[in-house]
Amino acid sequence: MSAETIATIWAFLIATAVFLYVVMDGFDLGIGILFPWMQDREDRDIAVNTVAPVWDGNETWLILGGGGLFAVFPLAYATILPALYMPLIVMLLALVFRGVAFEMRFRAESDSQRRFWDWSFSGGSIAAAFTQGIALGALVQGIQVEDRAYAGGWWDWLTAYSLFTGVALVAGYGLLGASWLVWKTEGGLQERARDLARVLGLVTLLFIAAVSAIMPFLLPEFRARWFSFPTILLALPVPVLLVLLAVRFFRALEPTPAREAEAARAPDPRLPPEAPPRPTGRVIWHDSVPFFCALGFFLLSYVGLGISMWPLIVPPEITIWDAAAPASTQLFLLVGAAVLLPIILAYTGYVYWIFRGKVRAGEGYH
Repeated sequence: MSAETIATIWAFLIATAVFLYVVMDGFDLGIGILFPWMQDREDRDIAVNTVAPVWDGNETWLILGGGGLFAVFPLAYATILPALYMPLIVMLLALVFRGVAFEMRFRAESDSQRRFWDWSFSGGSIAAAFTQGIALGALVQGIQVEDRAYAGGWWDWLTAYSLFTGVALVAGYGLLGASWLVWKTEGGLQERARDLARVLGLVTLLFIAAVSAIMPFLLPEFRARWFSFPTILLALPVPVLLVLLAVRFFRALEPTPAREAEAARAPDPRLPPEAPPRPTGRVIWHDSVPFFCALGFFLLSYVGLGISMWPLIVPPEITIWDAAAPASTQLFLLVGAAVLLPIILAYTGYVYWIFRGKVRAGEGYH
Protein backbone atom coordinates (compact mmCIF):
# COMPACT_ATOMS: atom_id res chain seq x y z
CA MET A 1 0.00 0.00 0.00
CA SER A 2 1.11 3.55 -0.69
CA ALA A 3 1.71 6.05 2.09
CA GLU A 4 -1.34 8.04 0.94
CA THR A 5 -3.58 4.98 1.17
CA ILE A 6 -2.38 4.09 4.68
CA ALA A 7 -2.85 7.69 5.82
CA THR A 8 -6.40 7.65 4.44
CA ILE A 9 -7.18 4.41 6.30
CA TRP A 10 -5.84 5.92 9.52
CA ALA A 11 -7.85 9.09 8.99
CA PHE A 12 -11.04 7.01 8.81
CA LEU A 13 -10.03 4.93 11.84
CA ILE A 14 -9.35 8.00 13.99
CA ALA A 15 -12.51 9.71 12.74
CA THR A 16 -14.46 6.57 13.69
CA ALA A 17 -12.87 6.49 17.16
CA VAL A 18 -13.76 10.15 17.73
CA PHE A 19 -17.33 9.57 16.58
CA LEU A 20 -17.72 6.53 18.84
CA TYR A 21 -16.44 8.57 21.77
CA VAL A 22 -18.85 11.42 21.02
CA VAL A 23 -21.95 9.24 20.86
CA MET A 24 -21.01 6.73 23.58
CA ASP A 25 -19.65 9.14 26.15
CA GLY A 26 -22.18 11.69 24.93
CA PHE A 27 -25.19 9.94 26.40
CA ASP A 28 -23.60 9.43 29.82
CA LEU A 29 -22.46 13.07 29.84
CA GLY A 30 -26.06 13.79 28.88
CA ILE A 31 -27.25 12.07 32.08
CA GLY A 32 -25.26 14.60 34.12
CA ILE A 33 -26.50 17.49 31.96
CA LEU A 34 -30.09 16.46 32.75
CA PHE A 35 -29.55 16.23 36.53
CA PRO A 36 -31.03 19.71 37.20
CA TRP A 37 -34.32 18.43 35.73
CA MET A 38 -34.36 15.38 38.03
CA GLN A 39 -35.45 16.58 41.45
CA ASP A 40 -36.12 13.13 42.90
CA ARG A 41 -33.14 11.28 44.41
CA GLU A 42 -34.43 7.92 43.23
CA ASP A 43 -34.69 9.19 39.65
CA ARG A 44 -31.09 10.36 39.78
CA ASP A 45 -29.94 7.01 41.14
CA ILE A 46 -31.78 5.14 38.39
CA ALA A 47 -30.39 7.47 35.72
CA VAL A 48 -26.81 6.96 36.93
CA ASN A 49 -27.33 3.21 37.20
CA THR A 50 -28.27 3.05 33.52
CA VAL A 51 -24.73 4.16 32.57
CA ALA A 52 -22.71 2.77 35.49
CA PRO A 53 -21.66 -0.46 33.73
CA VAL A 54 -20.46 1.27 30.56
CA TRP A 55 -19.31 4.82 31.27
CA ASP A 56 -15.63 3.93 31.91
CA GLY A 57 -15.40 1.88 28.74
CA ASN A 58 -16.99 4.65 26.68
CA GLU A 59 -13.95 6.86 27.29
CA THR A 60 -11.65 4.26 25.72
CA TRP A 61 -12.38 5.84 22.36
CA LEU A 62 -11.16 9.25 23.49
CA ILE A 63 -7.78 7.73 24.36
CA LEU A 64 -7.68 5.83 21.08
CA GLY A 65 -8.49 8.95 19.07
CA GLY A 66 -5.97 11.16 20.87
CA GLY A 67 -3.24 8.52 20.90
CA GLY A 68 -3.79 7.74 17.23
CA LEU A 69 -3.55 11.41 16.32
CA PHE A 70 -0.25 11.72 18.23
CA ALA A 71 1.28 8.61 16.65
CA VAL A 72 -0.01 8.78 13.08
CA PHE A 73 -0.54 12.50 12.43
CA PRO A 74 2.12 14.17 14.62
CA LEU A 75 2.01 17.49 12.74
CA ALA A 76 -1.74 17.77 13.35
CA TYR A 77 -1.23 16.89 17.02
CA ALA A 78 1.54 19.49 17.35
CA THR A 79 -0.61 22.28 15.88
CA ILE A 80 -4.05 21.43 17.30
CA LEU A 81 -2.97 21.07 20.94
CA PRO A 82 -1.23 24.45 21.31
CA ALA A 83 -4.24 26.10 19.68
CA LEU A 84 -6.70 24.39 22.02
CA TYR A 85 -4.75 23.98 25.26
CA MET A 86 -7.27 25.84 27.41
CA PRO A 87 -10.52 24.09 26.36
CA LEU A 88 -8.83 20.68 26.26
CA ILE A 89 -7.29 21.05 29.73
CA VAL A 90 -10.63 22.20 31.15
CA MET A 91 -12.32 19.26 29.43
CA LEU A 92 -9.94 16.72 30.94
CA LEU A 93 -10.21 18.25 34.41
CA ALA A 94 -14.00 18.23 34.10
CA LEU A 95 -13.98 14.55 33.09
CA VAL A 96 -11.77 13.67 36.06
CA PHE A 97 -13.89 15.66 38.51
CA ARG A 98 -17.05 14.16 37.05
CA GLY A 99 -15.63 10.66 37.50
CA VAL A 100 -14.85 11.37 41.17
CA ALA A 101 -18.35 12.75 41.70
CA PHE A 102 -19.84 9.68 40.02
CA GLU A 103 -18.25 7.42 42.61
CA MET A 104 -18.60 9.69 45.64
CA ARG A 105 -22.31 10.40 45.28
CA PHE A 106 -23.03 6.77 46.17
CA ARG A 107 -20.87 7.02 49.29
CA ALA A 108 -22.14 10.34 50.64
CA GLU A 109 -23.07 10.10 54.31
CA SER A 110 -25.50 13.02 54.43
CA ASP A 111 -28.02 14.74 52.18
CA SER A 112 -25.80 17.83 51.89
CA GLN A 113 -22.85 15.73 50.73
CA ARG A 114 -25.11 13.93 48.29
CA ARG A 115 -26.32 17.23 46.82
CA PHE A 116 -22.75 18.49 46.51
CA TRP A 117 -21.65 15.44 44.55
CA ASP A 118 -24.81 15.49 42.44
CA TRP A 119 -24.13 19.08 41.42
CA SER A 120 -20.46 18.26 40.89
CA PHE A 121 -21.41 15.38 38.59
CA SER A 122 -23.75 17.66 36.67
CA GLY A 123 -21.30 20.56 36.52
CA GLY A 124 -18.45 18.33 35.33
CA SER A 125 -20.67 16.85 32.63
CA ILE A 126 -21.79 20.26 31.37
CA ALA A 127 -18.24 21.66 31.43
CA ALA A 128 -16.84 18.66 29.54
CA ALA A 129 -19.54 18.84 26.88
CA PHE A 130 -19.23 22.61 26.51
CA THR A 131 -15.45 22.57 26.10
CA GLN A 132 -15.62 19.72 23.61
CA GLY A 133 -17.99 21.83 21.53
CA ILE A 134 -15.69 24.84 21.84
CA ALA A 135 -12.72 22.75 20.67
CA LEU A 136 -14.71 21.51 17.67
CA GLY A 137 -15.79 25.02 16.71
CA ALA A 138 -12.26 26.41 17.10
CA LEU A 139 -10.85 23.64 14.90
CA VAL A 140 -13.48 24.07 12.20
CA GLN A 141 -13.08 27.84 11.94
CA GLY A 142 -9.38 27.35 11.19
CA ILE A 143 -6.03 27.34 12.98
CA GLN A 144 -3.24 29.73 12.06
CA VAL A 145 -0.11 27.81 11.03
CA GLU A 146 3.26 29.11 9.85
CA ASP A 147 6.34 26.98 9.08
CA ARG A 148 4.49 23.84 10.24
CA ALA A 149 3.82 25.26 13.73
CA TYR A 150 0.95 26.99 15.48
CA ALA A 151 1.25 30.74 14.97
CA GLY A 152 -1.87 32.02 16.69
CA GLY A 153 -2.49 33.45 20.13
CA TRP A 154 -3.57 31.95 23.45
CA TRP A 155 -7.20 33.06 23.08
CA ASP A 156 -7.77 32.41 19.36
CA TRP A 157 -10.10 29.53 20.23
CA LEU A 158 -12.52 31.90 21.99
CA THR A 159 -14.94 33.18 19.34
CA ALA A 160 -18.68 33.57 18.99
CA TYR A 161 -18.76 30.53 16.70
CA SER A 162 -16.87 28.27 19.11
CA LEU A 163 -19.11 29.33 22.01
CA PHE A 164 -22.12 28.63 19.81
CA THR A 165 -20.90 25.12 18.97
CA GLY A 166 -20.18 24.58 22.68
CA VAL A 167 -23.79 25.30 23.61
CA ALA A 168 -24.97 23.20 20.65
CA LEU A 169 -23.02 20.16 21.85
CA VAL A 170 -24.41 20.51 25.38
CA ALA A 171 -27.91 20.40 23.89
CA GLY A 172 -26.98 17.44 21.69
CA TYR A 173 -25.52 15.45 24.57
CA GLY A 174 -28.60 16.27 26.62
CA LEU A 175 -30.70 14.83 23.80
CA LEU A 176 -28.63 11.63 23.81
CA GLY A 177 -29.04 11.36 27.59
CA ALA A 178 -32.81 11.90 27.47
CA SER A 179 -33.23 9.40 24.62
CA TRP A 180 -31.10 6.88 26.52
CA LEU A 181 -33.38 7.24 29.56
CA VAL A 182 -36.44 6.71 27.37
CA TRP A 183 -34.89 3.41 26.33
CA LYS A 184 -33.52 2.25 29.68
CA THR A 185 -36.15 3.39 32.19
CA GLU A 186 -39.90 3.21 32.70
CA GLY A 187 -42.71 4.94 34.57
CA GLY A 188 -42.52 8.58 35.60
CA LEU A 189 -38.81 8.99 34.89
CA GLN A 190 -39.29 7.68 31.37
CA GLU A 191 -42.16 10.08 30.72
CA ARG A 192 -40.12 13.05 31.94
CA ALA A 193 -37.23 11.90 29.76
CA ARG A 194 -39.63 11.64 26.83
CA ASP A 195 -40.74 15.26 27.36
CA LEU A 196 -37.11 16.41 27.62
CA ALA A 197 -36.20 14.48 24.48
CA ARG A 198 -38.92 16.28 22.50
CA VAL A 199 -37.65 19.70 23.57
CA LEU A 200 -33.96 18.86 23.20
CA GLY A 201 -34.59 17.14 19.87
CA LEU A 202 -36.08 20.35 18.47
CA VAL A 203 -33.31 22.49 20.00
CA THR A 204 -30.58 20.18 18.65
CA LEU A 205 -32.05 20.18 15.14
CA LEU A 206 -32.18 24.00 15.19
CA PHE A 207 -28.53 24.10 16.28
CA ILE A 208 -27.59 21.65 13.50
CA ALA A 209 -29.35 23.84 10.95
CA ALA A 210 -27.68 27.00 12.25
CA VAL A 211 -24.18 25.52 12.43
CA SER A 212 -24.60 24.01 8.95
CA ALA A 213 -25.73 27.38 7.56
CA ILE A 214 -22.76 29.22 9.07
CA MET A 215 -20.04 26.69 8.32
CA PRO A 216 -19.73 27.16 4.51
CA PHE A 217 -18.96 30.83 5.10
CA LEU A 218 -16.12 30.22 7.57
CA LEU A 219 -13.61 29.17 4.92
CA PRO A 220 -13.67 29.24 1.10
CA GLU A 221 -12.68 25.55 1.08
CA PHE A 222 -15.89 24.60 2.90
CA ARG A 223 -18.04 26.68 0.59
CA ALA A 224 -16.50 25.05 -2.48
CA ARG A 225 -17.25 21.56 -1.17
CA TRP A 226 -20.92 22.31 -0.44
CA PHE A 227 -21.84 24.45 -3.44
CA SER A 228 -19.76 23.09 -6.32
CA PHE A 229 -20.29 20.11 -8.61
CA PRO A 230 -19.87 17.13 -8.08
CA THR A 231 -19.31 17.41 -4.29
CA ILE A 232 -22.80 18.85 -3.89
CA LEU A 233 -24.13 15.44 -4.94
CA LEU A 234 -22.43 13.94 -1.86
CA ALA A 235 -23.70 16.70 0.41
CA LEU A 236 -27.33 16.82 -0.74
CA PRO A 237 -28.49 13.54 0.86
CA VAL A 238 -27.37 14.71 4.33
CA PRO A 239 -30.12 17.30 4.98
CA VAL A 240 -32.73 15.10 3.29
CA LEU A 241 -31.91 12.12 5.51
CA LEU A 242 -31.80 14.40 8.56
CA VAL A 243 -35.37 15.58 7.92
CA LEU A 244 -36.62 12.01 7.46
CA LEU A 245 -34.86 10.91 10.63
CA ALA A 246 -36.34 13.84 12.56
CA VAL A 247 -39.85 12.80 11.54
CA ARG A 248 -39.18 9.25 12.75
CA PHE A 249 -37.69 10.55 15.99
CA PHE A 250 -40.71 12.61 17.00
CA ARG A 251 -43.13 9.88 15.98
CA ALA A 252 -41.24 7.38 18.15
CA LEU A 253 -41.69 9.65 21.17
CA GLU A 254 -45.47 9.58 20.86
CA PRO A 255 -47.31 7.00 23.01
CA THR A 256 -48.85 4.24 20.93
CA PRO A 257 -51.69 1.83 21.73
CA ALA A 258 -49.37 -1.11 21.08
CA ARG A 259 -46.81 0.15 23.59
CA GLU A 260 -49.44 0.85 26.24
CA ALA A 261 -50.96 -2.59 25.75
CA GLU A 262 -47.57 -4.27 26.03
CA ALA A 263 -46.77 -2.36 29.21
CA ALA A 264 -49.99 -3.59 30.78
CA ARG A 265 -49.27 -7.28 30.31
CA ALA A 266 -49.39 -9.72 33.21
CA PRO A 267 -46.43 -9.67 35.66
CA ASP A 268 -43.43 -11.85 35.10
CA PRO A 269 -43.93 -14.90 37.39
CA ARG A 270 -40.21 -14.87 38.24
CA LEU A 271 -40.55 -11.46 39.92
CA PRO A 272 -41.99 -10.76 43.38
CA PRO A 273 -45.77 -10.20 43.35
CA GLU A 274 -45.44 -6.52 44.28
CA ALA A 275 -43.09 -5.77 41.38
CA PRO A 276 -44.65 -4.16 38.28
CA PRO A 277 -44.59 -6.18 35.05
CA ARG A 278 -41.43 -6.24 33.01
CA PRO A 279 -41.76 -4.62 29.57
CA THR A 280 -41.55 -7.10 26.72
CA GLY A 281 -39.01 -7.02 23.93
CA ARG A 282 -41.45 -5.19 21.67
CA VAL A 283 -41.81 -2.31 24.12
CA ILE A 284 -38.06 -2.10 24.74
CA TRP A 285 -37.38 -2.00 20.99
CA HIS A 286 -39.94 0.77 20.52
CA ASP A 287 -38.36 2.73 23.36
CA SER A 288 -34.92 2.41 21.75
CA VAL A 289 -35.93 4.11 18.50
CA PRO A 290 -35.51 7.73 19.74
CA PHE A 291 -31.99 6.95 20.92
CA PHE A 292 -30.92 5.47 17.61
CA CYS A 293 -32.51 8.39 15.76
CA ALA A 294 -30.51 10.76 17.98
CA LEU A 295 -27.36 8.80 17.08
CA GLY A 296 -28.39 9.29 13.46
CA PHE A 297 -28.51 13.07 13.97
CA PHE A 298 -24.91 12.96 15.18
CA LEU A 299 -23.81 10.61 12.41
CA LEU A 300 -25.29 12.76 9.65
CA SER A 301 -23.80 15.90 11.20
CA TYR A 302 -20.44 14.13 11.38
CA VAL A 303 -20.70 13.08 7.73
CA GLY A 304 -21.50 16.67 6.80
CA LEU A 305 -18.45 17.83 8.75
CA GLY A 306 -16.34 15.25 6.93
CA ILE A 307 -17.60 16.43 3.55
CA SER A 308 -16.68 19.99 4.45
CA MET A 309 -13.19 19.24 5.77
CA TRP A 310 -11.90 16.40 3.62
CA PRO A 311 -8.95 15.99 3.18
CA LEU A 312 -8.03 18.73 5.67
CA ILE A 313 -7.12 17.67 9.19
CA VAL A 314 -6.15 21.17 10.38
CA PRO A 315 -8.10 23.77 8.40
CA PRO A 316 -7.38 25.69 6.32
CA GLU A 317 -4.00 24.32 5.15
CA ILE A 318 -2.84 20.97 6.56
CA THR A 319 -4.16 17.81 4.88
CA ILE A 320 -4.01 14.29 6.28
CA TRP A 321 -1.12 13.53 3.92
CA ASP A 322 0.83 16.61 5.02
CA ALA A 323 0.41 15.66 8.69
CA ALA A 324 1.06 11.92 8.37
CA ALA A 325 3.99 10.10 9.96
CA PRO A 326 6.33 8.00 7.78
CA ALA A 327 4.61 5.12 6.01
CA SER A 328 6.58 2.52 7.97
CA THR A 329 5.33 3.97 11.26
CA GLN A 330 1.75 4.07 10.03
CA LEU A 331 1.90 0.47 8.78
CA PHE A 332 3.42 -0.80 12.04
CA LEU A 333 0.68 0.88 14.06
CA LEU A 334 -2.00 -0.32 11.66
CA VAL A 335 -1.06 -3.93 12.38
CA GLY A 336 -1.49 -3.29 16.10
CA ALA A 337 -4.82 -1.55 15.52
CA ALA A 338 -6.04 -4.50 13.46
CA VAL A 339 -5.52 -6.71 16.52
CA LEU A 340 -6.76 -4.35 19.23
CA LEU A 341 -9.84 -2.83 17.60
CA PRO A 342 -11.79 -6.10 17.24
CA ILE A 343 -11.01 -6.91 20.90
CA ILE A 344 -12.26 -3.48 22.06
CA LEU A 345 -15.39 -3.77 19.94
CA ALA A 346 -16.04 -7.30 21.20
CA TYR A 347 -15.81 -6.54 24.91
CA THR A 348 -17.76 -3.29 24.47
CA GLY A 349 -20.56 -5.08 22.67
CA TYR A 350 -20.54 -7.85 25.27
CA VAL A 351 -20.91 -5.37 28.16
CA TYR A 352 -23.83 -3.62 26.47
CA TRP A 353 -25.47 -6.99 25.83
CA ILE A 354 -25.03 -8.17 29.40
CA PHE A 355 -26.59 -4.99 30.80
CA ARG A 356 -29.40 -4.71 28.27
CA GLY A 357 -32.98 -4.10 29.36
CA LYS A 358 -34.65 -1.65 31.72
CA VAL A 359 -33.16 -0.39 35.00
CA ARG A 360 -35.35 -0.02 38.09
CA ALA A 361 -35.02 1.44 41.54
CA GLY A 362 -32.71 -0.62 43.72
CA GLU A 363 -30.99 -2.24 40.75
CA GLY A 364 -27.53 -1.54 39.45
CA TYR A 365 -24.56 0.32 40.88
CA HIS A 366 -23.86 0.38 44.64
